Amino acid sequence: MSITYGYVRVSTESQKLDRQFVAMREFGVPEGNTFHDKLSGKDFERPSYQRLLKKLKHGDTLVIKSIDRLGRDYCEILEQWRIITKEKQAAIVVLDIPLLDTRHKERDLTGTFIADLVLQILSYVAQSEREAIRQRQAEGIAAAKARGVKFGREPKERPEAFCEIAGAWERREISAREAARRLNVHHKTFLEWVKT
Repeated sequence: MSITYGYVRVSTESQKLDRQFVAMREFGVPEGNTFHDKLSGKDFERPSYQRLLKKLKHGDTLVIKSIDRLGRDYCEILEQWRIITKEKQAAIVVLDIPLLDTRHKERDLTGTFIADLVLQILSYVAQSEREAIRQRQAEGIAAAKARGVKFGREPKERPEAFCEIAGAWERREISAREAARRLNVHHKTFLEWVKT
């Protein structure tokens, strides 16, 4: 018996899945058959997606809202599409793009060609958007740094005993690890402190 599954994804914990869950219910995905991840689409190492992939069998159907919900890496989207439709022989339905519905096996050569072409274009667009996001992020960070915004943790205050312990380290009376232990910091922090 074939089973219909849904897959929904957002990139961060703060984003909402509601709109995609509504689309799955409206399509008729049975309650409890929708898998979700709150992780980036840069790769397919997502726990729920991996569980879903293991469940998919011949004749099953996977429903997604849009191609970028599946992922944002061009080659990986095409590879996952191949695994699902060819290796597992399951169908995929992309709700936003009716052409990307592989349930219709009787589709002629022209229809298959058009669907493959649309998939290639949308996969390319998904990856391009991911690269644009990364570029905008880098530009935002650079602009913030130019305005004097500091990133990362505030540097740790040196304890009062630092000079005495650093002196013992410089005289080779103790190791850097022992000095760090006495100061209750990581040895790399200690080594940074003695460099400055």
